[in-house]
Amino acid sequence: MATAHFDRITVDPRVMNGQPCIRGMRLTVRRVIEALSVYPDRSYLFSEYPELEEEDIRQALAYAAAMLDSSVYELEKAA
Repeated sequence: MATAHFDRITVDPRVMNGQPCIRGMRLTVRRVIEALSVYPDRSYLFSEYPELEEEDIRQALAYAAAMLDSSVYELEKAA
Protein backbone atom coordinates (compact mmCIF):
# COMPACT_ATOMS: atom_id res chain seq x y z
CA MET A 1 0.00 0.00 0.00
CA ALA A 2 1.39 3.39 -0.94
CA THR A 3 1.97 6.05 1.67
CA ALA A 4 -1.14 8.17 1.93
CA HIS A 5 -1.06 11.90 1.36
CA PHE A 6 -3.37 13.78 3.74
CA ASP A 7 -3.40 17.35 2.50
CA ARG A 8 -6.94 17.89 3.83
CA ILE A 9 -6.26 16.60 7.34
CA THR A 10 -4.90 19.29 9.64
CA VAL A 11 -3.70 19.19 13.22
CA ASP A 12 -3.51 22.49 15.08
CA PRO A 13 -3.41 22.67 18.90
CA ARG A 14 -5.59 25.82 18.69
CA VAL A 15 -8.38 24.02 16.80
CA MET A 16 -10.38 21.30 18.57
CA ASN A 17 -7.54 20.72 21.06
CA GLY A 18 -5.26 19.41 18.33
CA GLN A 19 -7.55 16.66 17.09
CA PRO A 20 -7.18 15.83 13.38
CA CYS A 21 -9.63 18.06 11.47
CA ILE A 22 -10.84 18.56 7.95
CA ARG A 23 -9.10 21.51 6.25
CA GLY A 24 -8.59 23.44 9.49
CA MET A 25 -12.32 23.56 10.21
CA ARG A 26 -13.88 22.63 13.50
CA LEU A 27 -14.93 19.32 11.94
CA THR A 28 -12.85 16.42 13.23
CA VAL A 29 -11.93 13.28 11.36
CA ARG A 30 -13.65 11.36 14.14
CA ARG A 31 -16.90 13.29 13.58
CA VAL A 32 -16.78 12.58 9.85
CA ILE A 33 -16.36 8.85 10.50
CA GLU A 34 -19.20 8.90 13.03
CA ALA A 35 -21.42 10.83 10.60
CA LEU A 36 -20.76 8.25 7.89
CA SER A 37 -22.27 5.60 10.15
CA VAL A 38 -25.33 7.76 10.85
CA TYR A 39 -25.80 9.00 7.26
CA PRO A 40 -24.93 6.06 4.98
CA ASP A 41 -26.54 7.99 2.11
CA ARG A 42 -24.00 10.69 1.35
CA SER A 43 -26.64 13.13 0.14
CA TYR A 44 -27.93 13.34 3.74
CA LEU A 45 -24.38 13.67 5.01
CA PHE A 46 -23.67 16.56 2.63
CA SER A 47 -26.92 18.27 3.58
CA GLU A 48 -25.96 18.04 7.27
CA TYR A 49 -22.35 19.14 6.57
CA PRO A 50 -22.45 21.31 3.41
CA GLU A 51 -18.81 22.33 3.83
CA LEU A 52 -17.73 18.70 3.46
CA GLU A 53 -16.41 17.47 0.11
CA GLU A 54 -16.05 13.95 -1.27
CA GLU A 55 -12.24 14.12 -1.03
CA ASP A 56 -12.56 15.12 2.66
CA ILE A 57 -14.48 11.90 3.31
CA ARG A 58 -12.00 9.78 1.38
CA GLN A 59 -9.06 11.24 3.28
CA ALA A 60 -10.83 10.94 6.64
CA LEU A 61 -11.41 7.23 6.01
CA ALA A 62 -7.85 6.70 4.79
CA TYR A 63 -6.44 8.63 7.77
CA ALA A 64 -8.50 6.59 10.23
CA ALA A 65 -7.35 3.35 8.60
CA ALA A 66 -3.72 4.48 8.66
CA MET A 67 -3.96 5.21 12.40
CA LEU A 68 -5.22 1.73 13.25
CA ASP A 69 -2.74 -0.70 14.73
CA SER A 70 -2.06 -3.62 12.41
CA SER A 71 -1.33 -6.05 15.25
CA VAL A 72 -2.99 -9.45 15.22
CA TYR A 73 -4.50 -10.70 18.47
CA GLU A 74 -5.23 -14.35 19.20
CA LEU A 75 -8.83 -14.88 20.27
CA GLU A 76 -10.16 -17.77 22.31
CA LYS A 77 -12.17 -20.30 20.37
CA ALA A 78 -15.92 -20.15 20.93
CA ALA A 79 -17.32 -23.04 22.96
